[in-house]
Amino acid sequence: MARVLVGVKRVIDYAVKIRVKPDKSGVVTDGVKHSMNPFDEIAVEEAVRMKEKKLASEVIAVSCGPAQSQETLRTALAMGADRAIHVEVVGAEYETMQPIHVAKILAKLSKDEKADIVIVGKQAIDDDSNQTAQMTAALLDWPQGTFASKVEKTDAGLTITREIDGGLETIKTKVPAVISADLRLNEPRYATLPNIMKAKKKTLKKMTAKDLGVDLAPRIKIVSVEDPPVRQAGSIVPDVDTLISKLKEGGHV
Repeated sequence: MARVLVGVKRVIDYAVKIRVKPDKSGVVTDGVKHSMNPFDEIAVEEAVRMKEKKLASEVIAVSCGPAQSQETLRTALAMGADRAIHVEVVGAEYETMQPIHVAKILAKLSKDEKADIVIVGKQAIDDDSNQTAQMTAALLDWPQGTFASKVEKTDAGLTITREIDGGLETIKTKVPAVISADLRLNEPRYATLPNIMKAKKKTLKKMTAKDLGVDLAPRIKIVSVEDPPVRQAGSIVPDVDTLISKLKEGGHV
């Protein structure tokens, strides 16, 4: 049976209104509610379902980030993951951590933990990079099934239905493989109180990127983070002629 490694990221909660820092170096995170990236919740749910169907023997949740990332890992454990690994990244290194770094960490842990399947969310809702799964697959030289809306185990490996611009694409991959979860893959379960209590007793191992031989030096420099332009209010015009003249005034026609 397969061993599944699941990546989970602590992000600003989807319901929070994002505020840009005055110096435009990033967004305000202090005192702001955080939670597990929604696409990663779907990834955890899929891994746990694999275990429930006896397709997986163990589910290992991994998160890279500050001490608070342990709360995200405990949520994954409460959802049904067996154990967790916290790769602690703090301060300036965390501020500049990029998908390439996370991919290197996941690739190294996949080898160390002898994982057969890596599942991550298709993207994080904070940076929207949509790169980690693809980079992890490249580093491991494993096949990838990104934007998965359905995953089925076969004797030969996996059959994955992907959401693409033109509709749905079905691919077959061998195992080991990397999967990124799309929105319609499943409906994540809520962590029940008994499972939250059980999660406190599950193993949570702490390590650093240095322990894994991963250099966190940034490859990309963020020049500026800015709010999108404020949308101007619309107006009601009495007739088509007025509409045309207003469009001409605005240089639209």
